[in-house]
Amino acid sequence: MEQLSGQDAMFLHAELEGLPMHIGGVSIYDQSTAPDGVVRFKEILAMLENRLHLSPIFRRKLVNVPMGLSRPYWIEDPDFDLEYHVRHISLPKPGDWRQLCILAARIHARPLDRDRPLWEIYVIEGLNNVEGLPPNCFALLLKVHHCAMDGATGAQFMNIMHDLSPEVADHGPPPDRIIERPSKPYMLGRAYIDAWKAPKQTFEFIKQSIPAFQRVQRGKKQGDFHALDEKQKTRFQGRISHHRAVEAARFDFAEIRKIKSAVDGATINDVMLTIVAGGLRKYLQSKGELPETTLVTGCPIDVRSSEEKAAGGNMVGFMSVPLGTDIEDPLERLQLVHDEAVSAKAYAEALGPRIMLDITDLLPGNVLSLAIRAASATGLDQASVIQNTIVTNVPGAPFQLYMCGAEMVDSFSLGPLLPNVGLFHIVYSAVQNKQGRITLSFTACRDMLPDPAFYADCLREAYQELHTATVGEKQKPRTNKKATQSADRKAGTKKASKKNQPQSKTEKSCGQQTSKTNSAGGSLSGSYSGFCARK
Repeated sequence: MEQLSGQDAMFLHAELEGLPMHIGGVSIYDQSTAPDGVVRFKEILAMLENRLHLSPIFRRKLVNVPMGLSRPYWIEDPDFDLEYHVRHISLPKPGDWRQLCILAARIHARPLDRDRPLWEIYVIEGLNNVEGLPPNCFALLLKVHHCAMDGATGAQFMNIMHDLSPEVADHGPPPDRIIERPSKPYMLGRAYIDAWKAPKQTFEFIKQSIPAFQRVQRGKKQGDFHALDEKQKTRFQGRISHHRAVEAARFDFAEIRKIKSAVDGATINDVMLTIVAGGLRKYLQSKGELPETTLVTGCPIDVRSSEEKAAGGNMVGFMSVPLGTDIEDPLERLQLVHDEAVSAKAYAEALGPRIMLDITDLLPGNVLSLAIRAASATGLDQASVIQNTIVTNVPGAPFQLYMCGAEMVDSFSLGPLLPNVGLFHIVYSAVQNKQGRITLSFTACRDMLPDPAFYADCLREAYQELHTATVGEKQKPRTNKKATQSADRKAGTKKASKKNQPQSKTEKSCGQQTSKTNSAGGSLSGSYSGFCARK
């Protein structure tokens, strides 16, 4: 039995209708590397059954404090049913990349059942026409509520389900389960004690905030960082619909490293932010909606100390970085993003990277929940723009992974949308198919971004421009032709607004196509033939 931290509870209370707060991803496996050349659904269940005790996320669920007087508790689910959480489905025909993205978007748009452990796995077969994949691949889609883990703990969670070779490790018999449910008097008593502690905690927070305020003022005077201008509103700001769109673009890790070397001190993150900036610039320019001043992204940062690396839940700070979307030259944009990222890090360090943890620990759960819902009901959450998008970096395994003997050959991540922020990017770096790869995936409100394949094209063209400007040679990024076929696009675009800067040649080519709404698809059910047949 464990009580949620303030930040864990924040992700729970922030979940509104149409805004589920879970994270996840899709991994694709080549089952030809398995011992028998095939992986059966029952083998996946057996592997998970053998590893349930390795993470508390698998079998614990929430229990709420009466009247919401304190944060909820995690308890062991006495009625845990593995086969409820692990589902077996087939990709609708024709079984191509577009269908996989549509299916992933539909599943990701559905909230998790709060009466059960907050995770689901979908084993998906029928990937017969996804270009670039070996024959007879299958996919695994994972959903876990954000209150249970962040990106850093998510990477650890994924490692539990994988091995370093095709041989499946046996983790032995699980320890005896201890199932205890806190009584209502106990939870009310704890809430009463916490209420008495709150004034002292508030005083300590204020006392620690004074030096932080002084550091911020001193840093501004010394020019270590600066306040950001008023944020611009784009099509990605507004009320979020219930529908999602997802897509991904892939890049070679070695080429990204070459690009970062063009600017002294630049990082992989700086390069990926510059690619996002270029993609947004191209996309909005093609719609005639590019603001004259730069867009700003929010960047979550892991604030765990070395002693807290194994801790679960959320320990996330935040910084805001201007993207330079008003700059046409990609190398100049990379330099600006690097400088602004250094400034943002200095500001976060001066303010204290753990300040968000301290604030959420002070706020009573019921007050926070009421405030979020009141802001949503009155439209206050859309009154001001804090960020135009989110870009988070999730490091994957630096070695090849296998699941039930099947080699992981591809993957992309899925993120949550936030109030007034309808576009979420995830940078995922890992070894896949025995090669270093960076996947830039995005989750969006489908009403705001109805043409995800086109936006993915914009990201690829932004990468190509940056690569040419820095490395000096043309290098075609990994792409999936199935995701960018003419069936997903239509000719013609709106003319760019006169106030926007002139398009470059590459931007014009990206702006000459727009995708049709990503709403086609089929039933989640289908033929369960092939590797997943129960035996």
